[in-house]
Amino acid sequence: MMQHLLSLLWSLFFGMSVPAWACPVSCHCVERKGLTVVQCTSRNLDKIPSELPKDTVVLLLSSNQITHIPNHAFRELHYLQELDLSNNAIETVDAGAFQGVVDSLLMLDLSNNHIQAVPKDAFAQLRAKISLSNNPWHCECTLQEVLRELRLDPDTVNDVMCHSAVQDQYAGKAVIQVLDSGINFCNFHHKTTDVAMFVTMFGWFTMVIAYVIYYVRHNQDDARRHLEYLMSLPSSTHTSQTSKDLDTISTVL
Repeated sequence: MMQHLLSLLWSLFFGMSVPAWACPVSCHCVERKGLTVVQCTSRNLDKIPSELPKDTVVLLLSSNQITHIPNHAFRELHYLQELDLSNNAIETVDAGAFQGVVDSLLMLDLSNNHIQAVPKDAFAQLRAKISLSNNPWHCECTLQEVLRELRLDPDTVNDVMCHSAVQDQYAGKAVIQVLDSGINFCNFHHKTTDVAMFVTMFGWFTMVIAYVIYYVRHNQDDARRHLEYLMSLPSSTHTSQTSKDLDTISTVL
């Protein structure tokens, strides 16, 4: 009863009406000019609510304890335009996390989380303005390819920092500044792969050479022993056979 009264007072204060559908228990849902706003800020949530109104336009999930954005987390929210997930504890974002809202979403805030890396397709086809600032990003090839396709929030783009990197000298620097200077993290990845392949090929080559040397030396020793045996035979009895064997052994030696 008290919660219903508070919701009513909230709607009256902001000129909104209480929606007719059920709202997640941990959130507050209001409607204004036909736009549904779901307010779940600072509710100590550890995951994204599963039962959200399908006509949600604004979803505020900031300042919670959410750690993971799973595949299809918002797939039923085809009208979603604004999504705020800032100030959580998000570490992982699945590749299909935003499938279903790529055409509608206009603003996505993932700032102030614990994200180090994302799958290459995590933000595929998103047209939203995205804030990724104040996360412990690991700067490498995949992140470079992800950022190339994004529309980053210009007000926070310089706060997207390399917490670590494939080359230590870039740690602590703004990602965009590093990339604008001409650095290509994908080149470092290819060089590392090339070195590994060279080391592997060199190892196999060394093994082959060692085997060939062993094989030749082993056959030379056998040939010498056979020659010594033939030389010890009476020449009158085995002249023809000895001649043939000598020709064969000389070829081996």
